[in-house]
Amino acid sequence: MRLFNIFALLPLLPLLMASPLCAQVTFGSSGEEGEPFRRQQWRVPSPDTDIAAHALLFRPVGAGPFRLAVIAHASTQNVLRRAQMPQPEYRALVAFLVAHGFAVLVPERLGHGATGGRYVEDQGGCDEADYARSGRATAAEISLALDFLRKQDFVRQDKVVVLGHSAGGWGALALANTDPNAISAIIAFAPGRGGRANDEPNRICAPQTLLAAAAEFGKAARIPVTWLVATNDSYFAPAFSRQLADAFRGGGGKVDFRTLPAVGSEGHWMIESEAGVKAASRELGLALNQSKPAAAKKP
Repeated sequence: MRLFNIFALLPLLPLLMASPLCAQVTFGSSGEEGEPFRRQQWRVPSPDTDIAAHALLFRPVGAGPFRLAVIAHASTQNVLRRAQMPQPEYRALVAFLVAHGFAVLVPERLGHGATGGRYVEDQGGCDEADYARSGRATAAEISLALDFLRKQDFVRQDKVVVLGHSAGGWGALALANTDPNAISAIIAFAPGRGGRANDEPNRICAPQTLLAAAAEFGKAARIPVTWLVATNDSYFAPAFSRQLADAFRGGGGKVDFRTLPAVGSEGHWMIESEAGVKAASRELGLALNQSKPAAAKKP
């Protein structure tokens, strides 16, 4: 190589040796619509600005605008199980909501499955469990996804319903402090953290800490909560779930607590099944009807 060419390349060396820049994070649809219910892959904001959270979007037929329902999935403290978690779909619950006219978003949170990234919802061990912090972290992730979808032209900006399952339900309780003009109802399926500690049925990690956090969420709550738990839930049994709901109510939150029939061998996962959604259909229908916009009065 000629000396001139060597000197010409010198200014470029820092650029050639530098690490490649991260690809720009883009949000929105990332695939074609399919079945069922116009199923479509989306990317939505996450607390990590370098990571777009994976999500699934389902819609009724037509252009909308549709009311929005966001489903917040369950979680686990087990790192390997989180990494291997398939993208949540809640197919039977989605079918129920789409039939009631909702566009349904099921976002995957940081630290789970294909989204990856740092797990921001970590509750800590029993001795130092911080359930209030983990719930607020989950709520913040739900809010980011919700706020992004609400800006789409096929979605109504008001009367959103948030449905949370287990840790996702716990985050939904923390989200009950939101403006009720934006979110009209919260439906929580066996909400909580630290259930089935050490994989032992009906053993809860630091239950008094969990109860105190529920009361804390209730103090700031502005949105009514429908709280559902199956009789055969071994993570948060009905008796303890009622204590949690009472703590939330005692803090000032509005709660409609309901115990549902046993479904399958473990009621904690009932809402992921068709039989579970069928068992909860009456309560779901009541919660959705209560959150419907009021009909305009005739002049």
